[in-house]
Amino acid sequence: MKILVATEKPFAAAAVNGIKEIAQAGGHEVVLLEKYTSPVQLLKAVADADALVVRSDKVTREVVDAAKNLKIVVRAGAGYDNICLDACTERGIVVMNTPGQNSNAVAELAIAMMIFMSRNCFTPGTGSEVKGKKVGIQAFGNVGRLVAAKARALGMEVMAFDPFVEGSVMEDEGVTPAASLEEMYSSCDFISLHIPATPQTKESIGYDLLTRMPAGGCLVNTARKEVINEAELEKALTDRPDLKYVTDIAAVHQAELDEKFGKRVFATPKKMGAETAEANINAGLAAARQIVEYFATGCTRFQVNAK
Repeated sequence: MKILVATEKPFAAAAVNGIKEIAQAGGHEVVLLEKYTSPVQLLKAVADADALVVRSDKVTREVVDAAKNLKIVVRAGAGYDNICLDACTERGIVVMNTPGQNSNAVAELAIAMMIFMSRNCFTPGTGSEVKGKKVGIQAFGNVGRLVAAKARALGMEVMAFDPFVEGSVMEDEGVTPAASLEEMYSSCDFISLHIPATPQTKESIGYDLLTRMPAGGCLVNTARKEVINEAELEKALTDRPDLKYVTDIAAVHQAELDEKFGKRVFATPKKMGAETAEANINAGLAAARQIVEYFATGCTRFQVNAK
């Protein structure tokens, strides 16, 4: 089978070599499309591919239609909103992600962002420590659990809200379960977002939740920009001059937010959550292993589209 690795932002060399070794050991061919600059290049490259590995690259309906032999797409990472699941399902194409492979990198960044904002974005002036502060974690999955552990190690109190996780599971990890989002936002100095972008979560973080936060509250977003209601975020920051917002996914109107609110807002120049050598390698190798296993045994353990 032909496995196309299409990455506008390429994997590290070690990851590429590992992907090739895993694929070749399974009897498959690997073809690379790196640093491409036009969707047309992807459309051409995917035409005869049996499998596709991507990072944040867009797998649109047009891409799926162009890939006549495609049987499986693996997103090297946890989020998969860059892939048109409906188009893949209609064609019987399996879509998988690689949950957990980038989790530590994202969790470390979330903690770093809390410290960065507490220290006035590393500019002169008296800041504050995170020790003794309370952080609320919205979604207690792979990343949320790691953020909780790291925050507790720094002496922070941790609360979490996740309707899909039993409170006893959180308590076993030293985390206080919140009865509602409203309770968590009202109680925490930091809120760390780890929710996916779904029809239910898009633009769900807005004025009401943000203005519940205590004085000096800071929202930390290493999830998706789509979960933020940007108009309501701007209104909350305007009405509450003490609030802060730090994100790994620049808002659509980030330049305007920067100009209006100065050091109270910060966005990384590019999405940095998974931008570590370790995460890069882990996700790439996991994607290759999942494709090889799928072709060998039909395993769909990490499938995210309808079966």
